[in-house]
Amino acid sequence: MLLFSSQFSRIVTSLCLSFLFFLLNNAVITICTTEFDFGTVTLSSLKLLGDAHMNNGSVRLTRDVSVPYSGAGKVLYSKPVRFRQPGTPTPASFSTFFSFSITNLNPSSIGAGLAFVISPDDDALGSAGGSLGLLDEKGLGTGFVAVEFDTLMDVEFSDINGNHVGLDLNSMVSTQAGDLGTLNIDLKSGDLVNSWIEYDGLTAVFNIWVSYSNLKPKEPILSINLDLDQYVNDFMYVGFSGSTQGSTEIHSIEWWSFSSSFESNPGPGSPLSSSPPPPTTSLMNPTANSVKSPPPSLAPSTSVASTTQKSSKSSSCHNQLCKQGAGAVAGVVTASAFFAIFAGVLIWFFSKRYKHVKKSESFASDVIKMPKEFSYRELKSATKCFNANRIIGHGAFGTVYKGILPENGDIVAVKRCSHNSQGKNEFLSELSIIGTLRHRNLVRLQGWCHEKGEILLVYDLMPNGSLDKALFEARSPLPWPHRTKILLGVASALAYLHQECENQVIHRDIKTSNIMLDEGFNARLGDFGLARQVEHDKSPDATVAAGTMGYLAPEYLLTGRATEKTDVFSYGAVVLEVASGRRPIEKEITGVGKVGVSSNLVEWVWSLHREGRLLTAADARLEGQFDEGEMRRVLLVGLACSHPDPLARPTMRTVVQMLVGEAEVPIVPRAKPSMSFSTSHLLLSLQDSVSDCNGMITISSSSSENDLIRGHDLV
Repeated sequence: MLLFSSQFSRIVTSLCLSFLFFLLNNAVITICTTEFDFGTVTLSSLKLLGDAHMNNGSVRLTRDVSVPYSGAGKVLYSKPVRFRQPGTPTPASFSTFFSFSITNLNPSSIGAGLAFVISPDDDALGSAGGSLGLLDEKGLGTGFVAVEFDTLMDVEFSDINGNHVGLDLNSMVSTQAGDLGTLNIDLKSGDLVNSWIEYDGLTAVFNIWVSYSNLKPKEPILSINLDLDQYVNDFMYVGFSGSTQGSTEIHSIEWWSFSSSFESNPGPGSPLSSSPPPPTTSLMNPTANSVKSPPPSLAPSTSVASTTQKSSKSSSCHNQLCKQGAGAVAGVVTASAFFAIFAGVLIWFFSKRYKHVKKSESFASDVIKMPKEFSYRELKSATKCFNANRIIGHGAFGTVYKGILPENGDIVAVKRCSHNSQGKNEFLSELSIIGTLRHRNLVRLQGWCHEKGEILLVYDLMPNGSLDKALFEARSPLPWPHRTKILLGVASALAYLHQECENQVIHRDIKTSNIMLDEGFNARLGDFGLARQVEHDKSPDATVAAGTMGYLAPEYLLTGRATEKTDVFSYGAVVLEVASGRRPIEKEITGVGKVGVSSNLVEWVWSLHREGRLLTAADARLEGQFDEGEMRRVLLVGLACSHPDPLARPTMRTVVQMLVGEAEVPIVPRAKPSMSFSTSHLLLSLQDSVSDCNGMITISSSSSENDLIRGHDLV
């Protein structure tokens, strides 16, 4: 106790002397930062106006109606963001990353689009039509700065076409616009589009990037010299606005992150506070309390401000405290500073010496035998404070950032856990399983971190991204030799998980977006958040079905029982996807601008097999550059693994032998067999899973990495 008192006294004395030193030297230090993303904000942190509404984890700006209408909607971060502050000659620098899609229930009905907006107030919603909800009925703006993504050419606003991005400064006539067609991007395609917007307050450069990929392009589509200080107030609101113009367009914001800060150049030795970690709450937290937005004259609660006032006779006072005289100000500042330091030291000491140690020990006991433990500070530095520009992917339970370790310069992938109980449970599951696995075709886990309420996993960075991106987003088609090598690598990894580990591992989420490619295009299976360990030869428990539609085995959807055979089915879907260049479930295009019903890849390939035209399933982009015998064997392996009867599917060890030519591919019936269970088997499965029938089945409708896992009631 005496030692604690002595240490405490020295700390308080040191901090107080430091504070007085800054007072006496009239130092001015001001740091204001704002940082949030869809993984950390609560429902009360978003303000929805007009037609804007929530939809399964995303925000839709317009209504979901099948008949044309004109309407507008807006979503704003409910707390104002500081863009200017006294004593700082430059406005705030900011960066934002968001993923959005524009779909249309009636493809012939288009217009008008959406915009990222910086607005002086959080109540105004403009009119529908081409104004994107930014101009009022008289065509006047409220003083906004916006980046528009326009789907309709409006002659009134001098639009260059109906597929462009533009910078709008309190006007719908863009200061500068870029044709998205030059990037092969079609806003009306319904595909997920990613955009990065950055403004540097020191250089006054406004940059905009747009891409289908999660990797930011090297060159921006627009780079504009802009003195933002002329267009913003001290505090502004940020968000999105969209509208329809007699159409059925649906505008969805699937992901959004934002960060801002003021560049400062204090004298040498001046301490700068870092921004606190984002709140550990989930966007989809329905119990979040409603929080009213503070008025623009108040600093937002997400900002960290540490300001020492410089006394001067010529200084103007804008509040009652100043009017009471310099003595009152000095007294309040000194007292406030002392109590703040005193409380801060107590909180710091208690959390560091007791709480943190206790939590770390508890967590460490669960991850014995794991790789290196990183510090939060180290990973925060590696990812530049989890900057939006470092995002390289979005998983079901977290965001993946590119990181450069300050210690040795190694480039890594840092997976940041979603701030909800489900996300943390999945991360702990992933950590406990993959930390003990060693195979050349598995993504290697370098280490982990559990500090400040955060769970972070550190992996080797795969320079060639995911198989999904290589198949569908690369400029040139993935060569056939690469594809066969990748399929063999994934099969080898699954054979290891199913038959060679101490405990059998059922992955439960085999899909192309979870297969990563290293520098040599070797497959590395990753994302073990849904994986389960079971003892060999032991029947697995029935659980809530999880995974991605198109890859899920039929018996798994029915019973909720994941086995190695359900992984085999998912692998079969991957095989057919790689061979054909088509997704497991995709919309059939029946004509220009016309979308038909969704088609199932397994059904399609089996129909071609029935007609004796199996090789027709080969990816047309390969232009016949493959061995026909090898292609036929791969397609038959895919169908064998996709057999409706789990007992008829091969083991993954047998699949490896078939792919390398050491075993014959089993006879695949021309007509796809119907799914059937023996009565006893079905009754047993239903009895085991009856407790889950009132639960939730977690599925995803796309193979894209940034799709959120959504729940649907079992009926």
